[in-house]
Amino acid sequence: MPLPAFKRLVLKLSGEALAGDQGYGIDSKIIHSISEQIKEIVELGVQVAIVVGGGNIWRGLTGSEKGIDRATADYMGMLATVMNSLALQDGLEKVGVPTRVQTSIEMRQVAEPYIRRKAIRHLEKNRVVIFAAGTGNPYFSTDTTAALRAAEIEAEVILMAKNKVDGVYTADPTIDPEAVKFDHLTYLEMINKGLGVMDSTASSLCMDNHIPLVVFSITEEGNIKKAVMGDKIGTIVKGD
Repeated sequence: MPLPAFKRLVLKLSGEALAGDQGYGIDSKIIHSISEQIKEIVELGVQVAIVVGGGNIWRGLTGSEKGIDRATADYMGMLATVMNSLALQDGLEKVGVPTRVQTSIEMRQVAEPYIRRKAIRHLEKNRVVIFAAGTGNPYFSTDTTAALRAAEIEAEVILMAKNKVDGVYTADPTIDPEAVKFDHLTYLEMINKGLGVMDSTASSLCMDNHIPLVVFSITEEGNIKKAVMGDKIGTIVKGD
């Protein structure tokens, strides 16, 4: 049986992916599907950390555009990621995957505080670790959280699961039918072309720490395993 291409990874999930077709909130069927896919790769011996967004509940930037102070709106978004993380933890443990949630904003009644060494120890014990509440600071996205945590735990790759597209395109393929998909990109190309896959802070962190990124669709069952096994799906971003 072929071996996984990666031993330790960060899986980045958008909050919108958890909402499914309903567009808001958390769809239990989606949680179950993602949990089963994660279970598949954990059983292969892959150490999995997860960062999940909060856009299905609250998006900080949108809140600030509605007149809420940007820092306050961002903190509200961080709390939304905690809700998603707890839902995902529940889904994973229901399928038999031991999981720990670590938050950048302390709330000990519901989750552990983020401690790098403890997170690594959980991973070594084959527990999934979900990093919630972003970086704990406003003005930083969950993409930046994924890049930062990947560097801290020495992850070999970030798997960025999208719910509407199956890779990186020259334009939004849901709007522009002539958009062309990239198979490979460098971080500099991604930044210079303004492709919007992740913000420039996150891209720079990945580039500086030599962390490759695989962008793929979460909506097709089994894609997480395909990405872990090194199959050619989505778009690979690496180097400078």
